[in-house]
Amino acid sequence: MLLSAVSTKFLSGSATAFRRSFHASSTCLEKLNVEGLAKKVDLDGQNVLVRVDLNVPLAKVCIDGTTVTDDTRLRAIVPTTKFLLDKGANVILMSHFGRPKGEIIETGKNGRLNPIVKPLEELLGMPIKKVDTTIGPEAEEAAGKLNKGEILLLENTRFDIGETTNDMTLAEGMGKMADYFVMDAFGTAHRAHSSTAGVTNFMKKSAAGFLLDKELKYLQGAVDDPKKPMMAIVGGAKVSTKIPVIESLMDKCDTILVGGGMIFTFYKALGYEIGGSLVEDDMVELAATLMKKAEEKGVKMLLPTDVIVADKFDNDANTAIAKVTDITGDWMGLDIGPDSILEFKAEIEKCNTIVWNGPMGVFEMSNFAEGTNAVAQMLADATERGAITIVGGGDSVAAVNQAGLGDKVSHISTGGGASLELLEGKVLPGVAALSEV
Repeated sequence: MLLSAVSTKFLSGSATAFRRSFHASSTCLEKLNVEGLAKKVDLDGQNVLVRVDLNVPLAKVCIDGTTVTDDTRLRAIVPTTKFLLDKGANVILMSHFGRPKGEIIETGKNGRLNPIVKPLEELLGMPIKKVDTTIGPEAEEAAGKLNKGEILLLENTRFDIGETTNDMTLAEGMGKMADYFVMDAFGTAHRAHSSTAGVTNFMKKSAAGFLLDKELKYLQGAVDDPKKPMMAIVGGAKVSTKIPVIESLMDKCDTILVGGGMIFTFYKALGYEIGGSLVEDDMVELAATLMKKAEEKGVKMLLPTDVIVADKFDNDANTAIAKVTDITGDWMGLDIGPDSILEFKAEIEKCNTIVWNGPMGVFEMSNFAEGTNAVAQMLADATERGAITIVGGGDSVAAVNQAGLGDKVSHISTGGGASLELLEGKVLPGVAALSEV
């Protein structure tokens, strides 16, 4: 049997707060979408500024300008872009790339968007013009010279330090290039930035793209009206980053499976020795509170019963399988064990709605990726039998895609933090700023 979590306090008032937050977030569905925009406005020959998420991972060789290692986010923006082009619009794309923190960086993961141009051209089947600025004379001139049905890509929005502070001067500069705005970057919709929220103050109309619209409807729909039983699978290194979503999902889920490095904080709360495993000491009491809350609400909160332990944090470390009560010395747990994989599988097979966010182990190291890969296959199998399966978070999505299972689950979310905040019931600034229907 899986280890059922138990412990002390109850977080009072959270259920009421959760319902109130979700009532607020459901208004997101009343926002104008791109199809509605096209019905209200003749877009033929009009410049439309589209905020997309081109923040994709690059191979090391991409420092010299070549390879995108995962084009999920690029493919995700194609429907909205092609729809606007079909309506005769001139499409101006803008995105952040990494975290340059206001500096202009020529290459690499925080650099210019140049490596994105070729793969995006291949996906769209047409050339893309690019400028080396986000606002100003060069960008405005390029936008003004666009012919019907052309695409312009602006430079990395985070080269300007004002982007992340929602600077209105920067937002106004963005607004000079178009009369209409489409928000299709779900991955940054939880950020109140100049390019996601501020820019809408300088547009005639602002609408949600197909990607954003789909994410909102899928995630909210699954949580507001799930096919029962519902399960959340929550992984990752730290409890602290997942507390709100665990707490919120307790009001909807029948079962919560916990994996990843965060399990050791729960184990410490249960009084187990955890060796050299990762632990957040300041979160131990809260982990105990979450377990007690689950018990009182009748929610199964289940932890692995065995783990893969290693004598050092290295893919080539010596490893062993250990029961969670038998982790000794400086050995550290880096993945869930084989018994836990089988036990997780049995629980997943009982559920009809499954939301997964976060890996089961140190997914970046191949010797500790088995738990994550196994869960990816379990979700594909669950989808085949008719369950609704939603995957969010970079490592979880990567595992599904690398296993060739991307089209075998119901929905892959392009947002990490955004999907978590939506599941928590929060209103996303990048959605709240859009025009009403």
